[in-house]
Amino acid sequence: MPRSSSALPLSLPSPAGRELYRWIYEELRSAILEGRLKPGSRLPASRDLAVTYRVSRPTIITAFEQLKAEGYVEGRVGSGTYVSQILPDQLLQVRASIEKRFPRRRMPLSSYARRLHAFFPASAPLVVRAFRANQPALDAFPATLWAQVANRRLRRVSTSLLAGGEALGYRPLREAVADYLNTSRGVKCAPEQVLIVSGAQEALDRTGRLVLDAGAPVWMEQPGYPGALRVFEALGARIQPVPVDDEGLDPEIGEQRCPRARLVYITPAHEYPLGVTMTLRRRLALIETARRIGMMIFEDDYDSEYRYSGRPVPALQGLDRSGVVLFAGSFSAVLFPALRLGYLVVPESMVDVFAAAGSVSTHHPPLLEQAILCDFITQGHFARHVRRMRELYAERLGVLLESAREKLSGLIEISTVEAGLQTIGWLKPGVNPEAAAAAAAQHAVEVIPLNRYAWGRARKQGLVLGFAAVDPREIRRGVDRLATALQKLRQDRPQ
Repeated sequence: MPRSSSALPLSLPSPAGRELYRWIYEELRSAILEGRLKPGSRLPASRDLAVTYRVSRPTIITAFEQLKAEGYVEGRVGSGTYVSQILPDQLLQVRASIEKRFPRRRMPLSSYARRLHAFFPASAPLVVRAFRANQPALDAFPATLWAQVANRRLRRVSTSLLAGGEALGYRPLREAVADYLNTSRGVKCAPEQVLIVSGAQEALDRTGRLVLDAGAPVWMEQPGYPGALRVFEALGARIQPVPVDDEGLDPEIGEQRCPRARLVYITPAHEYPLGVTMTLRRRLALIETARRIGMMIFEDDYDSEYRYSGRPVPALQGLDRSGVVLFAGSFSAVLFPALRLGYLVVPESMVDVFAAAGSVSTHHPPLLEQAILCDFITQGHFARHVRRMRELYAERLGVLLESAREKLSGLIEISTVEAGLQTIGWLKPGVNPEAAAAAAAQHAVEVIPLNRYAWGRARKQGLVLGFAAVDPREIRRGVDRLATALQKLRQDRPQ
């Protein structure tokens, strides 16, 4: 075969700022793909190209090596470098044509997969409107301070931190969480009982897998948290709704309806979504019932930090003397949703099995984020942030209640909750909550019908209204718009 000329159709000169080897690589690749360099044709020697285009030979060699790595050219010992007969782009086209001729089969799924129902709350729009629920005041989060804490941690990161850690989580963070819970929430635990997880959903999933077999009965608050329902349904559990009244979940009714339950999911500090605080009488009764029938209690302490009247109610776990309570919390609602970190406090007898379950799944959440959160807590920033947010949310709740008394009287009754990020607006009898939510949406107001949290028909109809993420001006605007929407709905309703 005759030797090829050292001249190639390369665009000259090289664009300013682009690396020479990258320019030569891209020019050769384009020539190959456009057919100016045919499959099987021999490329000029690297020495000749270096002289022709006035670049160093190592630059040419680097470009050739990149083309070889991607399959555009191939080297033949003692002969030179040639354009590949079959290019990588052609292989991709062949694969695509095969997929068209032979459609992918639907592979069989497990019973767990068949029971799954997607629980992916839609990402909220950036503009916060009244009355967005389940979201903290992100505009009030000290992002600059968090970045400073993170930068300090990253500047002094150790090799041990980069290497990974225990399945239970970052030990200093577990110690900080245990100290916080013992002091502020009345939880009785040692750091060895604290697991760091990615949030409440992971805590629920891991607990369900370790405690429930398919068909096992689970008590759920009625109405209650849909995320817990989805986890237990996917695991094949049998859901038994237990009504919530002014004292919280009633264990007597639960035992009457389902005396062999393996687990009860409960939010006693601030029932989700009604906001009821479980009384001491009911707490003690639930613990005794769980001990007697062999049932575990999953206590979700999702937003109890934000209490606006009186002292925070001590956790149910602190009353437990029989080792039947698992206590979970998340930092997402307290700090910011993208921080996928939470904790699960388990009885001493169950630590090993929970750690083993973690070691064969996630092992542990990202260790650097755990270390940053630990610094944020131990340096006092977390406690200060909670105090500031408690005052801010109390102010916003007050604005909502005051505005509602002026504009919503006779249309909806706002519940005077004592804690949390949202409240309930009770509708008048006969008002359809879905219709009310749709009417509110037409006036740029976000509300959630209470019946979406109920398994079956809800006893009372209402709307969930968030206030924590909404500034006072927007709360007042939202009350005005909601009043307009409900008045129109009442006028349009058949008499």
